[in-house]
Amino acid sequence: MRRFAMPKDERRPAGPGAERADASGSARELLRLEGICKAFPGILANDDISLELNAGEVHALLGENGAGKTTLMGVVFGLHRPDAGRILVQGDELGLRGPHDAIAHGIGFVQQHFSLIPTLTVIDNIVLSEHYGVGRKLSRSACREVLRDLEARYGLAVDPFARVEQLAIGEQQKVEIIKALIAEPAVLILDEPAALLSLQEVEQLWKLLRQLADEGIGIILIGHKLSEVLKIATRITVLRRGRKVATLAAHEATESILGELMVGALKPRRQSSATPAREAPPLLELRQLTVGGDAAGHGVRDVSCSVAGGEILGIAGLTGSGQAELLEAIAGVRRVEGGRIILAGEDITHLSVRARQARGLAYIPPDRHRDGLVGELSVVENLALGAGGDPPVSRCGWLQRRAMKERADRSIARFDIRVADPWRSARTLSGGNQQKLILARELTRSSPARHASGQLGPAPRASLILCCYPTRGLDFAASAAINEELRRCRDQGAAVVVVSIDLDELLELADRILVMQGGRIRGETDARQADPTRLGIMIGGGAAA
Repeated sequence: MRRFAMPKDERRPAGPGAERADASGSARELLRLEGICKAFPGILANDDISLELNAGEVHALLGENGAGKTTLMGVVFGLHRPDAGRILVQGDELGLRGPHDAIAHGIGFVQQHFSLIPTLTVIDNIVLSEHYGVGRKLSRSACREVLRDLEARYGLAVDPFARVEQLAIGEQQKVEIIKALIAEPAVLILDEPAALLSLQEVEQLWKLLRQLADEGIGIILIGHKLSEVLKIATRITVLRRGRKVATLAAHEATESILGELMVGALKPRRQSSATPAREAPPLLELRQLTVGGDAAGHGVRDVSCSVAGGEILGIAGLTGSGQAELLEAIAGVRRVEGGRIILAGEDITHLSVRARQARGLAYIPPDRHRDGLVGELSVVENLALGAGGDPPVSRCGWLQRRAMKERADRSIARFDIRVADPWRSARTLSGGNQQKLILARELTRSSPARHASGQLGPAPRASLILCCYPTRGLDFAASAAINEELRRCRDQGAAVVVVSIDLDELLELADRILVMQGGRIRGETDARQADPTRLGIMIGGGAAA
């Protein structure tokens, strides 16, 4: 496949368009891992793992959060040096010194957490990636030609002059995929690529992956949603606690079989059965709320709605429809341009984040790395964020490490945060455990509230919980645990607002669902009377039946 003019001696023969089979007619092996071991202080992440990837194959990699999937692919991409084992690319053993070597040998990696520079434009990010990724320069004009080519071939349309920070998550993912494809990989690794995509976007992604596989690329797909993996995979390898449990053909697998291989027997999905507190006065009211967006215009336009205590309100819509901006405005991290936010009868429109937290507001942001955690701080310190100036965490201006540790131990046990040492930095946790850490901190916040008189009083239990993509990147067992925690908060009288692009999750969890499109509310339905088809029509702009 030719994407742009490139000297012949720089082209890799195993790139897109390469033949799937060798002369004997068997599938051509692109990648082989033999006995890979990788340990970090206190944890054996990969323990003697072997697997193969063939040309034209989509090989799915499954496992619980912390099973070692991302670490293993980090070893393949040169992000980690293996402690033991071999990596062979097309039969040649490689000793990768870093991602630059991996890219040069035809390995591309679209990571779950993007490596983009937010303040630069799309085209600047791509030019920098090419220069520092594979060691050759790509002019801006050549980059624009590449973007046009990829748009025509794969439908990967993106504004080259938009700043990355102005793009929705789905658009940023497109940029990462473009960066990987420009290097013409023989092996393409994707870590949770569908975690924040709508149903339509997931189908588009699967179509792209099938097309790439048909062109001879070998694809390794890290996933958590079993039904989606079964639709796209050729073979599936399951990891559990750092070891390979099994590799099987996708046509031989079922959700039940995969679930048992990952964590044991699957529990039946629980449907929402609680009756919403419709007669109770609203705990949260939004009155003609208008909020600025990252790009020109408004992210939220004239939104009015309410949610009562004892109710879970789901908000559905395509990524970038204003849902994240709406929750940011309620939480106090995005400026309100018009309208009012009323919490328990009090206008909090212009209160600080700290003041809103003191009134019982908890917020789980959409991007855990950018907004939810301080990666270099320890798990203990992250769990104490927001309570650092209050007893028992602080006394006379000094942090009390023993009190912080005891507080953290309770949260780690309650939310099953898997960490070898609570004093290790939060960035060393798997993505799912990082998400559970944020949820634990927000739902167990114990800092005392400061009343208008200036006196400290007991902290209110979280009465309003805002969750933006709360199960992003989590395996099904961890997702179920978090949803159960949200139901428990609902049953204790809290108002819960959940933004998700997973319609099945909203239908299972929510009592009532709003649909947003273009920053406005386009429809509302009782979750017990809705189904994915009906919601899909509403999300697409059609009227609810």
